[in-house]
Amino acid sequence: MSEQILIVEDEIKLANLMSDFLTTHHYQTHLIHHGDEVLSWLESNKPSVILLDIMLPGQSGIELCKAIRKFSNVPIIMVSAKVEEIDRLLGLELGADDYICKPFSYAELVARVKAILRRVNSTKEPVNNAMTLDESTYSVNYKNSSIELTNFEFQLFKPLYSNPNRIYSRDSLMDTMYADQRIVSHRTIDSHIKKLRKKLDEVTQTESVIQSVYGVGYRFVHPQ
Repeated sequence: MSEQILIVEDEIKLANLMSDFLTTHHYQTHLIHHGDEVLSWLESNKPSVILLDIMLPGQSGIELCKAIRKFSNVPIIMVSAKVEEIDRLLGLELGADDYICKPFSYAELVARVKAILRRVNSTKEPVNNAMTLDESTYSVNYKNSSIELTNFEFQLFKPLYSNPNRIYSRDSLMDTMYADQRIVSHRTIDSHIKKLRKKLDEVTQTESVIQSVYGVGYRFVHPQ
């Protein structure tokens, strides 16, 4: 059976075009045009990906994303005509996996969906040489190698590792690291990420497992 994509979009013409293009790439689709209908549909259905518009009648995409994350880890791609960074960050901070801004090409839409499904399916497959964290020693273990992290590096890496593929903004990472709400610049987080990435790259000897998402933040992907 092909993967099912839930399209939550109140512009009916756009939703139909999205559906048509995804269908030609062998995905099943289901369309919902009103925010208030989404949660009840999800009670009895499990889509592979949700394409979730932010501006909806009834419950907004932001409200829905927050509500869905209380009971499901289904991949969510936020769709919006609002390109301001605050909207992108807000959607991702609530647990969205990616975003796409209108107007977009349908080829880009399919590419985003395929990328999300590849990441999800790869984490479902058993990994014999998975990267693991040892909290008792503040170390990272991968294959036959182990490397120690500082306390700060470990606490910075822990949320990224615990939620692979989820994008964390610098602000959310700062909130995790500094419970006293001290003022810290983004450059401080970037500097620590750079050091952490260098250590992890020495262990994996592959493409970096901490990826930068331009204008948003960072995410962790398991080494292949």
